[in-house]
Amino acid sequence: QAQLVESGGGLVQAGESLRLSCAAMSALFSSYAMGWFREAPGNEREFVAAISWHGRTTRYAESVKDRFTISRDNTNNAKHMVYLQMNDLQPEDTAVYYCHPVRSGNYEEPSGDFDFWGRGTQVTVSA
Repeated sequence: QAQLVESGGGLVQAGESLRLSCAAMSALFSSYAMGWFREAPGNEREFVAAISWHGRTTRYAESVKDRFTISRDNTNNAKHMVYLQMNDLQPEDTAVYYCHPVRSGNYEEPSGDFDFWGRGTQVTVSA
């Protein structure tokens, strides 16, 4: 059964870094571009970053460009890893972060081929 499991969140101070991990557990994910989304209290879920299935193409939200870096490891076909290195974190980055496959034609939108999400991982940045 396909699963998405996010980890690596925590409480940090402004300016510090975190590295989030996503285990996309199923060979189904091997051909999908993968993305990170976040949801802050009172806000809708928003796009953060995405990476193509081969890892050569990336896309970032303007608010995180030059601070966040997305990467992936497809070595294990049953457990694809997607990472989000977050540097110079700011209080406005506080949110629950989720990974999910994205649309091939628009990396900023989650793929409709998967109707489930993981539990996410909480990132809290204090001023």
